[in-house]
Amino acid sequence: MKTLWHGGTIYTMAAEGDTVDALLVSGGKIMKTGTYEELQKEADRKVDLKGKALYPGFVDSHMHVIGHGEKLLRVDLSKIDSSEAMKEQLIRSTVDLAEDEWFIGEGWNENNFPDRKIFHRTELDDISRSPMMLKRVCRHAVLANSRALELAGITKDSPDPEGGVIVRDADGEPTGYLLDAAQDLVANQVPEVSVEYLSRALRTSVENLLSLGLTGAHTEDMGYYGHYSKPLQAFRNVIGEELKFRAHLLRAHAVFEEMVAGGEYKEPFIDPGPMKIFADGSIGGKTALLSKPYNDDPSTSGVAIHSDDELKRLVALARSHNEAVAIHVIGDLAVEKAVEAIEAHPVPAGKRDRLIHAMVVRPDLIGRLQKIDVVLDLQPSFVTSDFPWVIERLGEERINWAYTWKRFLDEGLICAGGSDAPIEDVDPLLGIYAAVTRRKPTETHDGYMPYEKLTMYEAVGLYTAGSAAAICKEQERGKILQGFDADFTVFDRDLFKGDAEQLLETNVEMTVVAGDIMYRRKAE
Repeated sequence: MKTLWHGGTIYTMAAEGDTVDALLVSGGKIMKTGTYEELQKEADRKVDLKGKALYPGFVDSHMHVIGHGEKLLRVDLSKIDSSEAMKEQLIRSTVDLAEDEWFIGEGWNENNFPDRKIFHRTELDDISRSPMMLKRVCRHAVLANSRALELAGITKDSPDPEGGVIVRDADGEPTGYLLDAAQDLVANQVPEVSVEYLSRALRTSVENLLSLGLTGAHTEDMGYYGHYSKPLQAFRNVIGEELKFRAHLLRAHAVFEEMVAGGEYKEPFIDPGPMKIFADGSIGGKTALLSKPYNDDPSTSGVAIHSDDELKRLVALARSHNEAVAIHVIGDLAVEKAVEAIEAHPVPAGKRDRLIHAMVVRPDLIGRLQKIDVVLDLQPSFVTSDFPWVIERLGEERINWAYTWKRFLDEGLICAGGSDAPIEDVDPLLGIYAAVTRRKPTETHDGYMPYEKLTMYEAVGLYTAGSAAAICKEQERGKILQGFDADFTVFDRDLFKGDAEQLLETNVEMTVVAGDIMYRRKAE
């Protein structure tokens, strides 16, 4: 069946301001673009946009789709703005907990608290004797109570694991605050979840993402739920002809070879992605790897998750399977080490590496980035979450080469846009708002580092053409052109007309994947 889409403003994103009058879709692809008069003769059915604005399908270039579903199902601590309110929430949430039942909270952030309080395990013990694990917003640290530490075998005599830190008090006792690889000691004690649970979380997530205008996501879920076959099966259970969504699966380095040998996907809706590697941690947890010590804590420069030789070995392993890598890099030294590994083992033809986050760089790294085939996978909302406290952490001089989204684009680097949900809000309109204003919706100043603001076209491009380029699909997705996938996001207004504040009031009218309407806004 041939479907004609018409009656609205249709942006191709092939060039700024470029629009077409109508487009004809068949078999999940765009057959033709042109005028309504030209195309209506070939149509079997018509979809009238009724004045709304249509864009290529928005895709989140980096998130955790199952994790987002879990956040929707679990206790969300991310909006809490004081330590007192967090304590009250934990008391309410654990009151009926069985003695051996784990409590897992999502998204706490001490930088939202006036007192910057990080709870001690004994304070958590006063709230509940059941094992408790509270994931920090960055997902690079957890808080655990004494019962959880006991199950993990963490004592005063426990050494720090490679790539992690067990934070201790003045007496050398663990405080319950675990950074990077150390958090796995507790996380590994949580009973494994079932495929049924993962499928429920995934369906909850995908339905929510579609309602926000997302037609797909590049997602990292394969290293968190026991054997990779369980989350992979959940994707196969949920996504398909009835619930269409484009899931590009990053494969954790620990399971990469096994997934290459035995993973079964469901293309074109579920496809295998690059090897995912962590090079460092987070700025919030002071584990992002910097070339100079933290401004507010000269005792540390962060944490290298892998040695230089191991990082290069992992990249070489990916190359032996003709695959790209996706490396988590937040600090400038982590970026440098990732670039060195990629320079030593260049990406195969037809593939593209990605550096996820790339939040702190240096001028000398820009030229090296331009010489390798790499996409910078950015999370614009990090600006609204991290400022102003990050200035204190990095210092005035270093902050000038942090969160430099505009500079990357001006230097000709390929950039994509994501949320890192559930760490940040997954709504792409909030990400676009952050990219063009560099401030929170409630703030009225000119923006943090306002010279790094993106234009609306550049910001929308992160989630369309940028996300397509991140997986080397720029010739089939991310634009409204003949032969491209018929993935569309339709809003109730034109994002390119009016100021940025209208983004906060914009509604998704329809989300279309492979020509089929997967979400339609209900009439009010």
